[in-house]
Parts: sequence; C-alpha cells; structure tokens
Amino acid sequence: MPALCRGFATDLIAPTPTGLPPTLHALKNPTSAITYDEHSHERFAPGDPSKRAFTYFVLTGGRFIYASAIRLAVLKFLLSMTATKDVLAMASLEVDLSKIDEGQTITVKWRGKPVFIRRRSEADVELANSVDLKELRDPQPDSDRAQKPEWLVLVGVCTHLGCVPLANAGDYGGWFCPCHGSHYDISGRIRKGPAPYNLEVPEYKFLTDDLLLVG
Repeated sequence: MPALCRGFATDLIAPTPTGLPPTLHALKNPTSAITYDEHSHERFAPGDPSKRAFTYFVLTGGRFIYASAIRLAVLKFLLSMTATKDVLAMASLEVDLSKIDEGQTITVKWRGKPVFIRRRSEADVELANSVDLKELRDPQPDSDRAQKPEWLVLVGVCTHLGCVPLANAGDYGGWFCPCHGSHYDISGRIRKGPAPYNLEVPEYKFLTDDLLLVG
C-alpha cells in the first residue's frame, strides 16, 4: 500500500529479478533486446496496403508544396536582382545637341557622374589630330575617342583622384583639374600633371544628328 501512495504505477507490476520496479530496472540495466507485450494491443506490419493511397497522397502533396516554395524563393531572388524603373531610367540619358553652340561645353549628370559634351570646331579637331602620339602618356588617337569629330563626350572625373576638371582651361585648351594640376587637351587626353590616364569616354550613340544617348 505504501507503494500506491508514492504514485508509481509500475509498483503494481511484479518486481524484476533484481528486486526493482521494471522502469528502474530498465534504466539501470539497458539492453538492445526489446520484447513487446501484446496481450492488450494488436501489432500491424509496416506498409499496411489499405493505407498506401493515403500515404502516397501525403507524400506527393508534401513534395508539391516543397517544390512550389523553392520556385517562389527562386523567383523572388531573381526579381530582386532586376533593375527597377528608376534605376533603368538612370542607366541612359538623352541629350539634345541642337542647343550647344560651337566651342561650347555642357555638363550633364549620368549615373551620378558629370559628363562633358563639347562641340568642337574644325580648328579644335585639327589640333587634336596634330598631336604626336609618342608625346602622350596614355596614347590614343582622337579618332578613337570621338565617334563624330565635332562631338566629344567624356566622363568628367579626373583619373588621378576623382576631382571634376574645369572646361576650357589648362595649358592645352581642354580641361584643367584644380585639385592637383592635371592638364587635358582638346581630346581629353592627359598632357601634364599627376593623372595617369585620359578622361574616360562613356558608352554613347547618336539617335539622330541632334539627339545623343549616353549609356
């Protein structure tokens, strides 16, 4: 009777050879040999044929949901990498050239950078082509830097430390960087100062004679 007061249901079962209740005996004497008491329940063999259809349904449904989740995750990832409309708008820039006079340089903003567009005179083009390439630090013929001799399009960032050069200035009639004294000629080529390279020519094309697309 004291065993019932302690509340151990296993105390109602006959003690084991060690004199301990079955639960404590199993804990203190673990073994891989397992026996089943089948006097109060019925055992079924695995893979009950009557439940195969339900099992297949559950497995197929789970796989379908899993595949759909993966597809959704992949689509979201790909869409997140697609440029938004405002980004695409900044990727290119149309410029009306009809308002630029000969000898004038304008500055437009493209992808967060200044872009110089200069309408050169015949004298400017002749001067750019008369330069001996052997004298240049970064040799480039003017014809490789301008799709049309009249128009010169450059990224307005000094190749030394990223300052913005001044147009129509310097010793060569092109651009002068006030930060560290780099001089660029009428073709945007470095001629004097610490800058190692010519001013960059961005990707551009002429949509019409008076309409330029940068980017």
